[in-house]
Amino acid sequence: QVIKVYSEDDTSRALEVPSDITARDVCQLLILKNHYVDDHSWTLFEQLTHTGLGRAIEDHELVMEVQSNWVMEEETKLYFRKNYAKYEFFKNPLSFFPDHMISFPSETDAALSHSGILQMFLSSSTYPEIHGYLHAKEQGKKSWKKLYFLLRRSGLYFSTKGTSKEPRHLQFFCEFSNSDMYMSLTGKKISGAPTNYGFCFKPNKSGGTRDLKQLCADDEQSRTCWMTAIRLLKYGMQLYQNYMQPYQGRSGCSPLNITPMRSISENSLVAMDFSGHRSRIIENPTEALSVAVEEGLAWRRRGCLRLNSHGSPIAMSNMGMSIHRSQSWFHHKISREEAQRLILQHGLVDGVFLVRDSQSNPKTFVLSLSHGLKIKHFQIVPLEDDGKLFYTLDDGHTRFTDLIQLVEFYQLNKGVLPCKLKHYCARIAL
Repeated sequence: QVIKVYSEDDTSRALEVPSDITARDVCQLLILKNHYVDDHSWTLFEQLTHTGLGRAIEDHELVMEVQSNWVMEEETKLYFRKNYAKYEFFKNPLSFFPDHMISFPSETDAALSHSGILQMFLSSSTYPEIHGYLHAKEQGKKSWKKLYFLLRRSGLYFSTKGTSKEPRHLQFFCEFSNSDMYMSLTGKKISGAPTNYGFCFKPNKSGGTRDLKQLCADDEQSRTCWMTAIRLLKYGMQLYQNYMQPYQGRSGCSPLNITPMRSISENSLVAMDFSGHRSRIIENPTEALSVAVEEGLAWRRRGCLRLNSHGSPIAMSNMGMSIHRSQSWFHHKISREEAQRLILQHGLVDGVFLVRDSQSNPKTFVLSLSHGLKIKHFQIVPLEDDGKLFYTLDDGHTRFTDLIQLVEFYQLNKGVLPCKLKHYCARIAL
């Protein structure tokens, strides 16, 4: 079988694959062919162009089975990209479910531990109840109705009488074994949804958009909670096995004895002291902070020479304006909306970022950063001092001679930002 896979810049690659190949196997194949680093966040996405829907295909899903559900009238593509949020639930489950949206069985201790909440979600006998308001698109109509929904092991229900959970007031909305869940990538544009936080269920082998069951939440936290809970309900232990697969054979990885795993990029970003005969990791946070301040001052004082393609140093005055253009995290002339879409597709994990040109001020740049399930934008302003050009995020308190220095500094120190820069959004080529 031949499949075609696209990247963010719309380059594509045709692959000849066996009929039983999984999404993870396709990712591994592309990682090897393109010599990418495997940090376990590479993902295969299914994107429906006309309806503006997309979903991350689970690692264990058979790609040919996914393609067999495609319908002729819908332009559907497979994309290869990073998804840092893919298994974030297993690293930090307590932050995914706000107290007002989750109810545990009465016999359960309310103060559940990290592993306790995981065991409850993965157990076949118990399942926490998720509840809250969602907007639902009425079948065959353009109108949306706000209803109180409940997620139980048997499926998704809504109440016909306010927030009543009595069986006689509950009406069945959807079950998940014969349908897939998609996120709305276009917000309100196509479906006329009341908010930008839409998701829907598309039955397998369906006749197209008329069979979609469309919902939207009031905010990103609510949508993330619903979608994560439904994903866990549908796949259960299979998801946990997918998550654990890269770590099999490592010490301390017995089932459900989970400690939050750090990514490759996080492991490399620790405070180090290279002043002695041997390097050492600085454990003391106060010492690490003072070293970071000194390093920031040293960057400002440094004669700031970088090497050109021939290995000769070049003065920054000749290249400070353009050196960042070669960096994977820099996106030239993209809009705020496009930046938000890119970050959303890479996963709303703290520290996912990109740098772009400002649309409102041609001389400045913008750092777009994910934190707390929100995307925030910080202006990077150029400053001239004593005939030299600097860039700053904090009104000149910390200055950098180019954007590369700025990004490197904030990868090590959060400074005025809500968190450090951890994962960059890149437009990869296949």
